[in-house]
Amino acid sequence: MRFFRFLCVALLSCWAGLSQAAGFTFIEVPASQGQPALRGAVWTPCNKAAGQIALGPMRIDGSEDCAIAGTQLPLIVFSHGSGGSFLGHHDTAAALADAGFVVAAINHPGDNFQDLSRQGSLSVFLTRPNDLTRLVDYLLGAWPGRSQLDADRIGVFGFSRGGFTGLVAAGGKPQWRMFTDLCPAASPVPLCTDIANGALPPMPENDSRIRAAVIVDPLPVFNRDGLSQLHVPIQLWASAQGGDGVTLERVTALRDALPVAPDWHVATGAGHFAFLAPCSAAMAEMAPEICRDGPGFDRTSFHRDFNAKVSAFFQRHLKRGGQ
Repeated sequence: MRFFRFLCVALLSCWAGLSQAAGFTFIEVPASQGQPALRGAVWTPCNKAAGQIALGPMRIDGSEDCAIAGTQLPLIVFSHGSGGSFLGHHDTAAALADAGFVVAAINHPGDNFQDLSRQGSLSVFLTRPNDLTRLVDYLLGAWPGRSQLDADRIGVFGFSRGGFTGLVAAGGKPQWRMFTDLCPAASPVPLCTDIANGALPPMPENDSRIRAAVIVDPLPVFNRDGLSQLHVPIQLWASAQGGDGVTLERVTALRDALPVAPDWHVATGAGHFAFLAPCSAAMAEMAPEICRDGPGFDRTSFHRDFNAKVSAFFQRHLKRGGQ
């Protein structure tokens, strides 16, 4: 019942429904070695027509617990932004599942909409990439659909702080001092005081199973040295208007620092939160700060193009038999 209540709270945002015929299943990666359980969902290719899933008072389009269609399927793991949710990019996840990918997303403990206990801590930047590794370990190991996955075709999608997470998981090394211009002088935020005091944690090793990455408006704390060992293909997106500490200039600088030129896209007229799934009327009323777009920007239309380009990139770089 506790987990069911969690799901109901997670869905109070009334996200716009999934439009694809994707299978949809909630998952929980068990707690282990002092690390908390990871709760989220998996979207899978599915031959059933899209229906509606009832979760308490909520209804979302999709096919719950649908048999997975296909074998040797590529896997994409998602990392949400600070204070976000595993449902934040549900339309992109469903579009990828409809295109033949298995997609998994989890809430990062201590840095999600329901639990912000570690949002301002430097330690969460260490555990976020480990969360993705644990998620991949679970999907390839204990998950019931593991036999239908191709362990040699794994990608990562990360937005905002999740973009940071994806870059680290794929081989990037953050330069913590680059936080200094994001932290006001004498800032009491724990991550800022840790950096000022030189309490800089080592980052985990990259996950060599990741073969491609879509990085969206990332937290820009990488320079050329920190990106020198990152050689997987990258699709890099920037919002023209920026927001939440991310600017087009910073993401452009990150683009220029990558050792291999990325598949580069700028979302014209978009603010930072335009990459989140289109909001329903109820969600827009509850959270206008993440739902309101600038004049003339159509988030629904943008997402049709965005999802298609993300899918095409992963199809191109996670082809069976290698790149």
